[in-house]
Amino acid sequence: MNKLILPFSLLAVWQAIPWLELVPRFILPGPIAVAEAIWSNRALLGEHLLVTLGEVAAGFVIGAALGVAFAVAMMLSPVARLNLRPILNASQAIPVFVLAPILTLWFGYGMEPKVVMTILLVFFPIMSGLLDGMISTPAATLDLAHIARASPVRTLFWLRLPHALPHLAASIRIAITYAPTGAVIGEWIGASKGLGYLMLMANARTRIELMFAALVLIVAMTLSLHKGADWLLKRYLDPTRPQ
Repeated sequence: MNKLILPFSLLAVWQAIPWLELVPRFILPGPIAVAEAIWSNRALLGEHLLVTLGEVAAGFVIGAALGVAFAVAMMLSPVARLNLRPILNASQAIPVFVLAPILTLWFGYGMEPKVVMTILLVFFPIMSGLLDGMISTPAATLDLAHIARASPVRTLFWLRLPHALPHLAASIRIAITYAPTGAVIGEWIGASKGLGYLMLMANARTRIELMFAALVLIVAMTLSLHKGADWLLKRYLDPTRPQ
């Protein structure tokens, strides 16, 4: 019950702002108006939600797979780790938002640039987290592998990867919340479908309630993805974490 006090208090404050005319309703509609917009436009919102969700799912799966593959490759090859990791770290200095117009130019206005944007946001935290986890394997554990004359590949899969699973789980929790951002940014730059596109169209037509309705769905989708991923990770990848 105590967990509901803060959310309901925030909703009450939000609703009071337009009721008391502290801010014009065409700038900040209340939650009741937004809820009515969600219900009356549920078919339209559902259609665009499925598009954005598909982009997020595709980008997350590909980005996560690439992140794991690069981390494993760099762990097995010190030369690759020495040369690739500084480049990948430096790439994070480039704001992803500025790449969106370039990706739209290269891939067009379809699903591809949004998926690529999502991949870019998902790849690095998973790659970096998993690699750091494998590197931080205790020296005593690695000494045992050396005494047993285990090959680097066997050491990786039997010792380093199991030790790095909590790090990978933490990275996935971060990446899953980044993924919708990549898709929505791509839709803002150039799209004909998706919640980000719907926000822009609603804003251009001064349908502010609909714009906030799309925003609420984006937030709800992000929270649901994080909650679902957290449940799966606790169950299968990081069982030592408290439920």
